[in-house]
Amino acid sequence: MEDRAQLWNGFAAQIAVDSLRATTAAGSGHPTSSMSCAHLLAVLFADHLRFDVKDPAYPSNDRFILSKGHAAPGLYATLKGIGAFGDDELLTLRKQGSPLQGHPAPIPELPWVDVATGSLGQGLAIGLGMAVSMRLDGGDARVWVLLGDSEMAEGSVWEAMEAVAFHGASNVTAILDLNRLGQRGPTMHGWAGDVFRRRAEAFGWSATEIDGHDVGQIDLAYRNAITDDHPTFIVARTEKGHGVSFLANQEGWHGKAVPSDQLQDAIDQLGGRSNLLITPPSPPEFRPAQVVRDAAPPAAPVYDSPVATRKAFGDTLAWLIDGRPDLVVLDGEVGNSTYTDEAQAVAPERFVELYIAEGCMLGTATGLQALGKTAFAATFGAFWTRAADHIRMGAIGRADLRLCGSHAGISIGEDGPSQMALEDLATFRAINGSTVLYPADGHSTVRLVTAMCDLPGISYVRTTREATPILYPHDEDFPIGGSKTLSATDDDRVTLIGAGITVHTCLAARDILGAEGIAARVLDCYSVKPIDAETIRTALEATDLLVVVEDHRIEGGLGDAVLDAIAATGALRGRVVKLAVTDLPGSATPEELRAWAGIDAEGIARSVRAALSG
Repeated sequence: MEDRAQLWNGFAAQIAVDSLRATTAAGSGHPTSSMSCAHLLAVLFADHLRFDVKDPAYPSNDRFILSKGHAAPGLYATLKGIGAFGDDELLTLRKQGSPLQGHPAPIPELPWVDVATGSLGQGLAIGLGMAVSMRLDGGDARVWVLLGDSEMAEGSVWEAMEAVAFHGASNVTAILDLNRLGQRGPTMHGWAGDVFRRRAEAFGWSATEIDGHDVGQIDLAYRNAITDDHPTFIVARTEKGHGVSFLANQEGWHGKAVPSDQLQDAIDQLGGRSNLLITPPSPPEFRPAQVVRDAAPPAAPVYDSPVATRKAFGDTLAWLIDGRPDLVVLDGEVGNSTYTDEAQAVAPERFVELYIAEGCMLGTATGLQALGKTAFAATFGAFWTRAADHIRMGAIGRADLRLCGSHAGISIGEDGPSQMALEDLATFRAINGSTVLYPADGHSTVRLVTAMCDLPGISYVRTTREATPILYPHDEDFPIGGSKTLSATDDDRVTLIGAGITVHTCLAARDILGAEGIAARVLDCYSVKPIDAETIRTALEATDLLVVVEDHRIEGGLGDAVLDAIAATGALRGRVVKLAVTDLPGSATPEELRAWAGIDAEGIARSVRAALSG
């Protein structure tokens, strides 16, 4: 035991020294936050995290999540210490082109990192997703999540605390680095570890308090966590800048590199440089769970009468989940509205209920996809705005997430503005690499949701509450980035562009205008991003007037996507009129609200007449 303690302490000192060296070389970073968790990392990676460094994707590997992502130098120093890369690469921290960014992100050159962290409060929910994936695979791998005390003020942490306990994820261990100091001074509870221990116990976790620099206590806490049949919360009292006199427990050093003229003094106080190479414990052999499927899976949903696209979304998931053992569906306690409960009925073991905790649901989906699952998550479109930061971080982490937002726009009617998704298209369009889809009928929904299974990045499908008529054959193709021209003649004077519900109001407006001798082309932009720029340009050149109709705020939605497409194609003539929600709605019927916003058939026709009259 003395030999192991000596090794752990030596490894911890090396992590601290390398964190200092890397941040000083970079001229920025968080060395003191890395030093506070150095002993916690050293004992974990040396003796408890079962991990094949040469095969970081091996399914039986334990997983580590640095929720306090600003301590990235400590993680990178640890990875160097287990042989992931060498000292030269460590010293590229925060430099242009280096995989060692200021906060961890999974990129091909850094396969030992599974998810992006740095926006605090998200790691524990991601850990739950990984734990669920491990359970589905039938293995005994574990998830270790290192949290900072400042992020314990985030509500998303407590969403995850409850969800982990509720789902019985006993293979999750959370380690709280309680170092007392935040960015601008002391944290809310300082070193009052009993506050967090008692809270964890109240949520149904096993919890313990330890000295986070005593390797013997750390080792015992980890051993107990592994054998416990509850998730374990370890409150580790630590010291920011531990081991260096002018840094230890001192305010004013958060996010600051030690100046080069003080670096050697700090290194000497830690015992000098070393080059320990640690081999983590080996993971067990992976034995995938056996899944028996029906020899003849059911056919894809087909509709011969109006259906809500939200219902078609649920029907499609229920069909897909029966034949895809990698598919997992998550719900935010609205499964009877988004119809994800249909997938639950088919494969209840691959349905995860997160209740009214959208951030936790998004984090759980991120953890699931990190371990190879095809995760779909659904809630009302308005409620995804709560999880916008988790979505943004998912994009930074190159996560493949498939999200559905139902109850879109003012067309939900009497429930009123608190339930109306009116900003969601703008939110998702702004996400790096995202795909934004808005089907107008049941068959296009089936096709687009099926396509989402194989899309990289963040994909979002917007669905409608009302039943809408079927527009397309069940075997129609809907390529991502495409559109559908529902009517067109050589005499068209205007192109009406809609998506989702407004495709139907555009068709009705076409009939009104046609009776008046005004021929109108109708374009279904079911792919809002990427958008079919070429077809839009062609329509503008043919008709000189585009009227874009959307059940969304006028800022950032379909209308702006059309304008961006026109700008990108360099169209030289024509006008664009945007019809959308420009004021705060109230409660009324869907028909009344669309008339109020001017996006019903009469409102569209009125706007076309005005535009054509000059």
